[in-house]
Amino acid sequence: MADDPENAPIGHDPQLDSLENRIAAARKTEDDRIAREHVPYAEARKGGMAIASTMVGYPLGGIVVGFGLDRFVFGTTPWITIGLMFLAFIAACVQVVRSHSSGAQ
Repeated sequence: MADDPENAPIGHDPQLDSLENRIAAARKTEDDRIAREHVPYAEARKGGMAIASTMVGYPLGGIVVGFGLDRFVFGTTPWITIGLMFLAFIAACVQVVRSHSSGAQ
Protein backbone atom coordinates (compact mmCIF):
# COMPACT_ATOMS: atom_id res chain seq x y z
CA MET A 1 0.00 0.00 0.00
CA ALA A 2 2.91 2.32 0.56
CA ASP A 3 3.82 2.09 -3.12
CA ASP A 4 0.27 2.90 -4.23
CA PRO A 5 0.35 6.18 -6.22
CA GLU A 6 -3.33 6.90 -5.54
CA ASN A 7 -2.74 7.02 -1.75
CA ALA A 8 0.44 9.06 -1.95
CA PRO A 9 0.46 12.29 0.15
CA ILE A 10 -0.60 15.39 -1.75
CA GLY A 11 1.63 18.45 -1.84
CA HIS A 12 0.55 22.08 -1.47
CA ASP A 13 -2.67 22.75 -3.37
CA PRO A 14 -3.44 26.41 -4.21
CA GLN A 15 -7.08 25.58 -4.94
CA LEU A 16 -7.49 24.26 -1.39
CA ASP A 17 -6.04 27.51 0.01
CA SER A 18 -8.40 29.51 -2.17
CA LEU A 19 -11.36 27.48 -0.89
CA GLU A 20 -10.33 28.01 2.73
CA ASN A 21 -10.00 31.76 2.15
CA ARG A 22 -13.45 31.92 0.55
CA ILE A 23 -14.99 29.94 3.43
CA ALA A 24 -13.36 32.27 5.98
CA ALA A 25 -14.64 35.34 4.09
CA ALA A 26 -18.15 33.87 3.89
CA ARG A 27 -18.14 33.12 7.64
CA LYS A 28 -17.01 36.66 8.43
CA THR A 29 -19.70 38.14 6.17
CA GLU A 30 -22.38 35.95 7.78
CA ASP A 31 -21.21 36.84 11.31
CA ASP A 32 -21.37 40.55 10.43
CA ARG A 33 -24.88 40.15 9.00
CA ILE A 34 -26.11 38.31 12.08
CA ALA A 35 -24.56 40.93 14.38
CA ARG A 36 -26.39 43.71 12.51
CA GLU A 37 -29.75 41.93 12.47
CA HIS A 38 -29.90 40.85 16.10
CA VAL A 39 -29.94 43.31 18.96
CA PRO A 40 -27.50 42.27 21.64
CA TYR A 41 -29.11 41.01 24.83
CA ALA A 42 -27.67 43.81 26.97
CA GLU A 43 -29.25 46.52 24.81
CA ALA A 44 -32.65 44.80 24.87
CA ARG A 45 -32.45 44.41 28.63
CA LYS A 46 -31.52 48.07 29.05
CA GLY A 47 -34.58 49.13 27.05
CA GLY A 48 -36.85 46.83 29.03
CA MET A 49 -35.55 48.16 32.33
CA ALA A 50 -36.08 51.74 31.16
CA ILE A 51 -39.70 50.98 30.26
CA ALA A 52 -40.34 49.18 33.54
CA SER A 53 -38.84 51.94 35.65
CA THR A 54 -40.86 54.56 33.78
CA MET A 55 -44.12 52.65 34.16
CA VAL A 56 -43.54 52.17 37.91
CA GLY A 57 -41.71 55.39 38.79
CA TYR A 58 -44.05 57.95 37.27
CA PRO A 59 -47.24 56.75 39.00
CA LEU A 60 -45.36 56.16 42.26
CA GLY A 61 -44.06 59.72 42.10
CA GLY A 62 -47.58 60.96 41.38
CA ILE A 63 -48.87 59.12 44.43
CA VAL A 64 -46.16 60.53 46.70
CA VAL A 65 -46.59 64.12 45.51
CA GLY A 66 -50.40 63.81 45.55
CA PHE A 67 -50.39 62.39 49.05
CA GLY A 68 -48.17 65.23 50.26
CA LEU A 69 -50.42 67.84 48.70
CA ASP A 70 -53.58 66.15 49.97
CA ARG A 71 -52.37 65.58 53.49
CA PHE A 72 -50.28 68.65 54.28
CA VAL A 73 -51.48 71.45 51.98
CA PHE A 74 -55.10 71.10 50.93
CA GLY A 75 -56.58 68.44 53.23
CA THR A 76 -58.51 66.84 50.37
CA THR A 77 -57.36 63.23 50.88
CA PRO A 78 -57.47 61.14 48.54
CA TRP A 79 -58.58 63.18 45.51
CA ILE A 80 -55.34 64.88 44.46
CA THR A 81 -53.47 61.60 45.06
CA ILE A 82 -55.81 59.70 42.76
CA GLY A 83 -55.74 62.42 40.11
CA LEU A 84 -51.96 62.72 40.05
CA MET A 85 -51.59 58.94 39.97
CA PHE A 86 -53.69 58.70 36.81
CA LEU A 87 -52.01 61.72 35.21
CA ALA A 88 -48.60 60.25 35.96
CA PHE A 89 -49.65 56.90 34.46
CA ILE A 90 -50.77 58.65 31.27
CA ALA A 91 -47.48 60.57 31.18
CA ALA A 92 -45.56 57.30 31.60
CA CYS A 93 -47.44 55.76 28.66
CA VAL A 94 -46.68 58.80 26.50
CA GLN A 95 -43.00 58.67 27.50
CA VAL A 96 -42.72 54.98 26.61
CA VAL A 97 -44.36 55.54 23.22
CA ARG A 98 -42.05 58.48 22.50
CA SER A 99 -38.91 56.59 23.49
CA HIS A 100 -39.96 53.53 21.48
CA SER A 101 -40.81 55.50 18.34
CA SER A 102 -37.54 57.49 18.45
CA GLY A 103 -35.47 54.31 19.04
CA ALA A 104 -37.05 52.44 16.11
CA GLN A 105 -35.94 54.94 13.49
